[in-house]
Amino acid sequence: MRSAGNTRLKSARVAAGYHTQQAFAEAMGVGVRQVRRWESDNPPWPHPDVQARLTHLTGQDMEALGFTIPPGRDQPSRRRPYATVTPRNIGNQLSTVPSQTTAPMQPASVADDYASVTRVHRGLYWSVAPATLHPAVIAHAGLGCALLSETAGQTRRTVAAALAETWLLAGRIEFFDLREPDDAGATLLRALQAAGEADDALLGSAVLAHTAFLPGWAGEREASAERMVAARTYARRGSASAEFLAWLDAVEAECESRCGYTRTALHLIRHAEDTLAAGGEDTTPVWMDWFSPVRLAAFKGNIQLKAGHLPQARTTLLDVLDRMPETEDKQRTVVYGDLAAIETAAGQPEEACRYACLALDQLENTWYATGMDRIREVRRALAPHQHLQCVRDFDERLYGWSTTVSALSR
Repeated sequence: MRSAGNTRLKSARVAAGYHTQQAFAEAMGVGVRQVRRWESDNPPWPHPDVQARLTHLTGQDMEALGFTIPPGRDQPSRRRPYATVTPRNIGNQLSTVPSQTTAPMQPASVADDYASVTRVHRGLYWSVAPATLHPAVIAHAGLGCALLSETAGQTRRTVAAALAETWLLAGRIEFFDLREPDDAGATLLRALQAAGEADDALLGSAVLAHTAFLPGWAGEREASAERMVAARTYARRGSASAEFLAWLDAVEAECESRCGYTRTALHLIRHAEDTLAAGGEDTTPVWMDWFSPVRLAAFKGNIQLKAGHLPQARTTLLDVLDRMPETEDKQRTVVYGDLAAIETAAGQPEEACRYACLALDQLENTWYATGMDRIREVRRALAPHQHLQCVRDFDERLYGWSTTVSALSR
């Protein structure tokens, strides 16, 4: 009867995501014949540097991989596995690469299973209330952290990439939906660490660009610009698509406009439009579902508003409303808010109140703190017209029970 060979190494190899001996040999930097010898009945004892690569790629020690330690030889020291993971300590946990020593290794299929839930959360973001979705996303991140210590090789990198996306989603909810920038900063750092574990440059770039929003919205131009330089560096490493590069321009443009540099912001928007027009191979990652040509136009309209180009901003944003998909409830809130701001600046309070109430209609469907920020700005600008009936009617909507409680609870 034919021997099964070193089944322990075979199982560990497959669990780590290397389904063929050739793929494992390439990851190890050895010939496939050497892998066949290791998976034979009597695998030879590898050199120390090769042992280190074997244990790193599989997450198992040499004995668990089916090797017999020769007399007088030692195997690479075991590293301490992950401690219990919580949302507060995970930032420190991801700073090292552990080897599994106590818990059983997960099968390679766990990576796709974990990533599938990440994809579901990505879709739910656009309709589920942020206060409802956020705890589920954080819990999923905790699971991903635990799985990192029970996977290795390609399986581990796939889990790490999904974990980075999960932390990024949590950070987006905290910053844009809940207006908790301090929490968002810590969460985005965890996302960056997970992207590093996955060695995914584009995910790293996306996270870094999101971190630029934090100082950008606070008017700290130098810190925001520094983070954008880092984001663009990672984008080059990841051979970013035209759409991804245009989004980076849009992010920097918004940060520049919030710091008072609207001319620079408009230049960046024009560059983004040229980049999209030039096109190229579409390699935009599927997880980047927050940007499109319509979203770029929305960025442009907001910056035109800040620059005082009211007729141009009105034209741009009305076109955005015509082109925006029906599912874009959150973005529609922001656009209505910007249109209300345009009409306020143009001395048309009745029209401003009409758009502001449309924004409140959207907020009743899906809460979005960034959208409410726009509405509050409009109400402050309408102070000279607060004696008008249209403004009083707007106040009745703005300070209704549901919106007031939602606003004060965040």
